[in-house]
Amino acid sequence: MIFPENIGPFISIDEVSLSQGELYTFITNKAGKGKKGTLIASIKGAKSKDIIDVLHKLPNDKIKIVKEVTLDMAKNMELAIKTVFPNVKIVTDRFHVVKLVIEALQHIRIKNRWNEIDKENEAIANAKEHGNTYFIKVLDNGDTPKQLLARSRYLLFKNENRWTKNQQHRAQILFKEFPQIKIAYKHAMELRSIYDQKTIVNAKDRFINWIGKSIHMESNEFFTTAHTIYLNLDNILNFFKYRNTNANAESFNAKIKLFRANLRGVSDPTFFLFRLSKLFA
Repeated sequence: MIFPENIGPFISIDEVSLSQGELYTFITNKAGKGKKGTLIASIKGAKSKDIIDVLHKLPNDKIKIVKEVTLDMAKNMELAIKTVFPNVKIVTDRFHVVKLVIEALQHIRIKNRWNEIDKENEAIANAKEHGNTYFIKVLDNGDTPKQLLARSRYLLFKNENRWTKNQQHRAQILFKEFPQIKIAYKHAMELRSIYDQKTIVNAKDRFINWIGKSIHMESNEFFTTAHTIYLNLDNILNFFKYRNTNANAESFNAKIKLFRANLRGVSDPTFFLFRLSKLFA
């Protein structure tokens, strides 16, 4: 489905699963604010060719209206947008950049947790072999090391000024027991703070500095993350012109998922899309 009359200067593109993992790509107008006039196009699948074929049906005067498109790091969507809208600014969504860095941090936490599980298993087996009783290590807050690492997941998502008292205590112990996680956490929060910059020039300097630090950290997780950010840096920096995010697309996806849940699934995708068009187009 395509609704050229809903196109505007700032649009978003994202995919969502309707049923059984079948993806649909939705293009939305930020000015619609998730109400009527939001939906520009819905396309079955997420292949570049399919997206291009549908968007090429837009009239030229409508294509010229578009100034900026926000999306995640999906290269298939970027290719489609560059083909159909050759002169627009493409913005890599802020949330997905930060999410990538947080995932690197969480990967380090998980890796340490598996190491602690291996150490505990080895100590238990060794105690049994020698006929001894194994006494587990308990930290100041009552956590064992592997529990500490499991229960620290949520505090690592947040800035330290948003921690609860329990999280502050847990973080203090975590960083003491696992100093490499403290270094990784500070590094992740440093990237998040870059988005507080007001100009592209300052943001670019901060990003390049962050990428350089990541390379010298000797962490495979942050090296891969830094390389990804470096390759997408031009699109990431486009955020600082209008400071638009893909939040409206994520919100639109959430509405679709809620609608799908209320209907207990999608048995007829065609009719489901028809209803979406009546609500959002």
